Amino acid sequence: MSNKQINVGMVGYKFMGKAHSNAYSRIGMFFPETVTPVMKTICGRDRLAVVQAAEQFGWEGFVTDWKELLSDPAIELIDINAPSDAHKEIAIAAAKAGKHLFCEKPLALNLADSRDMLKSAEQAGIKHMVGFNYRFAPAVQLAKKLIEQNRLGEIYHFRGWFLQDWLLDPDFPLVWRLQKEVAGSGSHGDLGAHVVDLAHYLVGSMSEVIGMSETFVPERPMPTAMSGLSAKGSKDAPKGKVTVDDATLFLIRFAGSAMGSIEASRFAAGHRCTNAFEINGSKGSIRFDFERLNELEVYFTDDDPDVQGFRRVLATDPAHAYMDAWWPPGHTIGYEHTLVHEIRELMEAIREDRQPVPNFADGVMCQQVLEAVDLSIAERRWVKISEL
Repeated sequence: MSNKQINVGMVGYKFMGKAHSNAYSRIGMFFPETVTPVMKTICGRDRLAVVQAAEQFGWEGFVTDWKELLSDPAIELIDINAPSDAHKEIAIAAAKAGKHLFCEKPLALNLADSRDMLKSAEQAGIKHMVGFNYRFAPAVQLAKKLIEQNRLGEIYHFRGWFLQDWLLDPDFPLVWRLQKEVAGSGSHGDLGAHVVDLAHYLVGSMSEVIGMSETFVPERPMPTAMSGLSAKGSKDAPKGKVTVDDATLFLIRFAGSAMGSIEASRFAAGHRCTNAFEINGSKGSIRFDFERLNELEVYFTDDDPDVQGFRRVLATDPAHAYMDAWWPPGHTIGYEHTLVHEIRELMEAIREDRQPVPNFADGVMCQQVLEAVDLSIAERRWVKISEL
């Protein structure tokens, strides 16, 4: 790696492949002080589709076998945003080849595989990062700052929910996200994982959980084509079994005295992408909703009685994390900017020779909670995180 550049090879080219590509291409324009990622080679199994993606997203070249990325001495960082069942094999091989790693969440299909990935990365001495991009919204960064400054006092409650509705139609095809052998889990691991990470980031580690889940539509038509969260198929096509949850809800006891709840669902009509949380403390409360990602609602108990109430803070001023690199105050940012900020953290960690945050250790901690909830559901009891 030069002082200012690092060559990237990426596995995946659909929804997250486009999102990551956009982040790589924007980082140098808005954060010129950090290492610049060079988009060398993109990989996908469908040659025609990956050729098109390489041209559209701005990659220099393409391959159809990820092993070619590892054998290329010019490539220094491997980005994995392929389906979850591919993460472990690619990550461990890349670590052994001495490549830095950026991997989408959930880290792996299960806790054992995620621990193997962390172990391989640590043994190789590489930098490793997991894709929890919602940490990097300036409003979430403000929430973290207020908690660290004790502005909320002792934390009593965390309640978080990630709600979508794209599976409401029972004739929507059986995409890979509905197959446990490929995705690992349904709404629990796909959506709930983000909320678990936010709870860890803002409140701290969890001690025990108890949960429940439901699969509302057990069979769906087989797809003829899939892309990101969309798919094509006929309602008259042969049906396959849905092997993941459609919705999961669980209660939490944190390592301190705080209580919590997390809900994830793809059957919440009217919710396109409601990733939200509320935190209550002895001195105040905060509320965040990704669908209004530039805002944090804040309440302080020491406000004068005649003006007490939640206030809307627009987190777009230079005083807010990352915003001095973007637009004048009040000019809002969007989803894609959280990934730019995420990549900036990775590039800065490489420049400063430290581990980025969140890294594979955070991915393992999240996976541990996800599996503790699964065990709780199977055995209908509270499960201590330390049991796993």
